[in-house]
Amino acid sequence: MFINRAMNPVNYARDPATFTWRRDELNVVLAFSGFYVREDGKVGHADKATTLDAARARAGRLKAALESRVVHAEVLNYCRAELLDENYFHAVFEATKGVAERIRLLSGLNGDGADLVSKAFAGQQPVLTLGSLTTESEKSEQKGFANLLIGLFGAVRNPLAHAPKTNWPMSEQDALDILTLVSLIHRKLDGATKVAAVSQ
Repeated sequence: MFINRAMNPVNYARDPATFTWRRDELNVVLAFSGFYVREDGKVGHADKATTLDAARARAGRLKAALESRVVHAEVLNYCRAELLDENYFHAVFEATKGVAERIRLLSGLNGDGADLVSKAFAGQQPVLTLGSLTTESEKSEQKGFANLLIGLFGAVRNPLAHAPKTNWPMSEQDALDILTLVSLIHRKLDGATKVAAVSQ
């Protein structure tokens, strides 16, 4: 299919903003036929839109709200396809999984959830730090950030992973709030420094 070739992300390696713009514009038009362009540049199926407003709403309401909050790019990186379908449950789930993946990449550690956070940020010699940890304030921030991460996994990611979507209703407002928290976490991770050799 022409769109799959034209929207191959490899073609946009030096200009990802153009990829995003073209994909968003295509998605408004494709929504009328029941399709959309996924993050990988391939065409996927979606509910068919019947009006221009419906197409635009599906293609962008939550995304626009997130962009108006100036969320970290990593948030949208993990949940664009889900946002297109207005699937708040899976958008939040993917974004929280993305936090764990980013911690693994930054730290070189394996693991997941609270165990990963404890190895990366807690203890006397954490692998990742938010500062020099020379003052009580810096140590307190480090500990609080680790607790925030553990709370995100325990209160959001784990229930989403183990509960059917029907048992966990996800409103747009809840999704916005959780994704904004995930954005804050990514901004903190931007400033994290790897300080110790990894022994697993």
